[in-house]
Amino acid sequence: MPHRPIPGASGHPRPLTLLGDEILRRPCAEAVDFGPRLEHLVEDLFASMYAAGGVGLAANQIGESLRVFVYDCPDDEEVRHLGHLVNPRLVAADGIELRGPEGCLSLPGLEAGTPRFDHAVVEGVTARGEPLRVEGTGFFARCLQHECDHLDGLLYPDRITGWRRRRVLRAAARTAWGKAVAARA
Repeated sequence: MPHRPIPGASGHPRPLTLLGDEILRRPCAEAVDFGPRLEHLVEDLFASMYAAGGVGLAANQIGESLRVFVYDCPDDEEVRHLGHLVNPRLVAADGIELRGPEGCLSLPGLEAGTPRFDHAVVEGVTARGEPLRVEGTGFFARCLQHECDHLDGLLYPDRITGWRRRRVLRAAARTAWGKAVAARA
């Protein structure tokens, strides 16, 4: 079996951007420079995701407004999906729409029942510009939709309404990081 480097092993964890940071609300720019800088960003994304205990992380969550995300996420059958996408586009989100618990590293410690489709297809390229199509079901489909939302300037509370939305936003305002964000505003 060939030995591959562990994703993130050469990267450095970066601070995470949190709810209230303007970069999370802007659509990210397409990556056009496919070279060492982009490969280093992917490594930093993996290192940051692992340091924070997440299953996916978008570039704007570490302060880079580029259409890039990484994932190390199981599906509902506990099959591990590991990789990254550059300039991803959600080309299909279909099947049954399920409301399931969803959290986010940019809203640490919080989660809410969020509706997502149980099947998703994302197309993009690798950090070397090679075409890539990723298909996911269950929890992995949720992850793919969540990360694509980040790159479009959306967070999971934007997908929920009513008391669920109010509850998660009130909870965010009561956290230490939420109070710090409010103080900066």
